[in-house]
Amino acid sequence: MENFTKATSLIQGAIHQGVAEFVVCAGARNAALVEALAQAEEKGLVKIWRHFEERSAAFFALGRCIAGHPCAVVTTSGTAVAELLPAIIEAYYQKRPLLAITADRPDGFSGTGAPQAIEQEGIFGIYAPTGCVMDWSCDAPWHCNISLDEKFTIQPITWTDAPTAAAETKNRLDVAALARWLRDEHELGTVVLLGGLEPDEQETVWNFLQDLGAPVLADATSGLREALGGLQLPDGDRLLRQSPPGKVLRIGDVPTGRFWRDLENSPQIEVWSITRTGFPGLARPSDVLHAPIARAVKALGQPEPMEDPSEILEKTARRAALRDDLLEAFPESEAAWVRAISLYASTGKSMFLGNSMPIREWNLFAQDMRPVTKVRANRGANGIDGQLSTWLGWTADEDGAWTLVGDLTTLYDLAAPFILDQLVRQDRVIVVINNGGGKIFDRLPQLGEMQEKARQLMTNPHTTELAGWAQMWNMSYLAVRSLDDLDNLTPGDNCTVCEIFPDASQTTEFWNRWDRIS
Repeated sequence: MENFTKATSLIQGAIHQGVAEFVVCAGARNAALVEALAQAEEKGLVKIWRHFEERSAAFFALGRCIAGHPCAVVTTSGTAVAELLPAIIEAYYQKRPLLAITADRPDGFSGTGAPQAIEQEGIFGIYAPTGCVMDWSCDAPWHCNISLDEKFTIQPITWTDAPTAAAETKNRLDVAALARWLRDEHELGTVVLLGGLEPDEQETVWNFLQDLGAPVLADATSGLREALGGLQLPDGDRLLRQSPPGKVLRIGDVPTGRFWRDLENSPQIEVWSITRTGFPGLARPSDVLHAPIARAVKALGQPEPMEDPSEILEKTARRAALRDDLLEAFPESEAAWVRAISLYASTGKSMFLGNSMPIREWNLFAQDMRPVTKVRANRGANGIDGQLSTWLGWTADEDGAWTLVGDLTTLYDLAAPFILDQLVRQDRVIVVINNGGGKIFDRLPQLGEMQEKARQLMTNPHTTELAGWAQMWNMSYLAVRSLDDLDNLTPGDNCTVCEIFPDASQTTEFWNRWDRIS
């Protein structure tokens, strides 16, 4: 088959599968694909984004998938393909419809070591099977690898309508075992751990939790953290360690908190998960209901109200007061900066949390009076790369978008803002907490016993500031070293980088006192 015809057939198939957005990293090898896409966009069939850096491009495409738009990333051959792997892995664990379309050199070059000839078939392993696009189930990553010569003959393309899809059949959900588990042995005490939820799941889950009445430890990514009122546990990880429940119901994505990890070593605590991805999130035995969350919760019906035998909800008001007193006592500590930023960001329309410290500190210390329902984070594989690109992809169609990331997370994704001038709206805010390295590792108990060289290797200390990076991409820049500086944070028509420099001594003293709260 002639090269351009092959390329056209693949793009046509992707469109038939519901892919309407393509992020293109162009090269000589994939030029036929690029031309086919350009013709498709001219007909109004697709939206094309362009990027020069494949890793950022793939994470941007992942962000589009998170926003509800199946998306493809299109690359040339060679190591360009390998750059997609981190985003493919993240999409695999999030179960997002990310399609990788990779141009390859003709078959005879495989294994020869010729320029830009690597073994691309099956390169992503279990994370994205390689095959015909029409075999794709569209509920997880997929890889289409196409061998192309650089020479091709351009022809006008006749696009065909997608075949009529067969009506989806829904299997009956078997929730009987979970329903019995919820009814039985109330005296053990049940706590709900609420992970990330999709927007169309939030109302159903909120109603269920109100009827259930059990204590809830809700991640910000659930969109319900501020809406649960007295059911939400402030400092819930430590409360649950001190008063462990007998049963844990997890709803949504794998929770981010420490108590979820502690469950690995607490086999006496019974665990049920309701999850759309199907991943248990634990290596120890637990029960899993793999189903669309809203549908599963509705199938359970109205639950019997739970008791709180450990009276854990009565302890929450004191915890919240102690937390707020510490934040006020150390106003320029990292934790207090997160509280301050959360007040500003709650006036925006969405928040994306970078991994590691920002997401943990937001869950602990962010304001809880104003609902922030659109909150996302890359919590599939929990890596810190590609965060800014994912955020830009998720919010590409929106204004009022905020993200909170760390300094190393930002340095991982310096090419992300390349795509800013392609976005409809650029009035967005990047808040970077620059604490001079990977300070999350300061919280490791064993760090103080390690050699100084080992501590440096763990934390990657640096003195980099981001004013030059902001200027490079034509972003506004604000350095924040005191609370008064925040008065100058006024999002404008372009992207604003707000770089916060916490007081290291206040941060250290805050955590010392925090750890002494009983």
